[in-house]
Amino acid sequence: MKIEFLGAAKEVTGSKHLITTNNGKKILLDCGMFQGKGLDTDADNRDLGFDPKEIDFLILSHPHIDHSGLIPYIVKLGFNGTIFCTPATRDLCSIMLADSGNIQELDTATFNKKRARQGLEPVEPIFTLADAQEAMQFFISIPYEREFFIDPNISIKFTDNGHILGSATVNLVIKEEGKVTRIAFTGDIGRYSKRILKEPQAFPQADYIIMESTYGDRLHEPIDKSEEQLLRAVIDTCCKKKGKLIIPAFAIGRAQEIIYALDKLTQREVLPDVDVYVDSPLSLNATNILRLHTECFNDEIKEYMKIDKDPFGFDRLHYIRSTEESKALNSNHRPMIIISASGMMEAGRVKHHIANNIENPSTTILGVGYCAPTTLGNKILRGDSSVSIFGIVHRVKAEIRTIDSYSAHADYEEMLKFLECQQKSEIKKIFLVHGEEETQIAFSEKLNKSGYDRIYIPSKKETIEI
Repeated sequence: MKIEFLGAAKEVTGSKHLITTNNGKKILLDCGMFQGKGLDTDADNRDLGFDPKEIDFLILSHPHIDHSGLIPYIVKLGFNGTIFCTPATRDLCSIMLADSGNIQELDTATFNKKRARQGLEPVEPIFTLADAQEAMQFFISIPYEREFFIDPNISIKFTDNGHILGSATVNLVIKEEGKVTRIAFTGDIGRYSKRILKEPQAFPQADYIIMESTYGDRLHEPIDKSEEQLLRAVIDTCCKKKGKLIIPAFAIGRAQEIIYALDKLTQREVLPDVDVYVDSPLSLNATNILRLHTECFNDEIKEYMKIDKDPFGFDRLHYIRSTEESKALNSNHRPMIIISASGMMEAGRVKHHIANNIENPSTTILGVGYCAPTTLGNKILRGDSSVSIFGIVHRVKAEIRTIDSYSAHADYEEMLKFLECQQKSEIKKIFLVHGEEETQIAFSEKLNKSGYDRIYIPSKKETIEI
């Protein structure tokens, strides 16, 4: 049996890991897009490293685009296998992949206009909205903790890893030639917090663990301070500076956590009387799906819902769908809070809001999550004095803040805690993926100090026999 690491190897995007059994069965773990890599992104996404027609099974850890975003592309290229995931992941993929397909079409149309002016041939989008809709017929959902045989000799079980709604650790048991091999793919590991979702759950003993490592070299701020930090950002921006607080947030997970926090501040009657705009149709659709999957909620939010039936709705909260309403926010100079995607500030409506407000000192841009090194979000949050947005250079005069504790990725202490359910002596190898190489080296050292002595950091397109 072999594993090929085709993405998220020494980087944090493009998650794809291909298992090939000795009898030729091909199991793909995730099928994610490379994001935030500039001109290299398109070429990397089109170069899959495998023939989609040969893939028997795709097992999806969660719906974030860097884990699911190339599913429509492989369907377009002839994938005819089965996609397994949790019910919530399937529901979220139905809106996320469609949204991504629509973005692909719009971005390609804009790009082709530039090519036409240069006398160049048009290019095709990686996939379209129709491709995304077509892909959904290949999905089969399996609830958490249920063992399911996808083949007479291959079973899978999803265990909740607390990252986002529906996210899971993929637990594989493969029997061949009288040997049993247990493989755990952690996906992205969540936080041990009490915001909305359950904490990461214990997972079955594994021989081989493919483990994320995004924050393997750092610790997050204490979670209990985040609400007060958010409130302070609102008061300082909207009350003192009379400006706009712009919060770039991933449409799934982060946006709902911010909305929930503002809802609780409203219940406490401490949130200033400012309008809050969720300017992301995808966030609205994702919030409605979240409302459907209360089985993923923790006890704290269930208790809260006894006094507030809808923790994602309050007076002065407005969900925006139309482009016209979104554009109108730019000519509205009243103090306000704008929550909009994308979290890395690379695309979507938030990019327009930033372009229109980044040179205004009364504006605050509040980072609440991870931004890959080459993204616009990273450049803004690290303190660049100027940034290029839509080809125009803007001086950064807005105030820049971050709340680190809203991250959906575990820090190194939480990742070590996540492994406590495993017998160290039975683990044959831990493969670190989904992290920058320097971070992975640092986390590998922390794992060694904790008694895990068989750690390996694979390179992109490297094949390992197990």
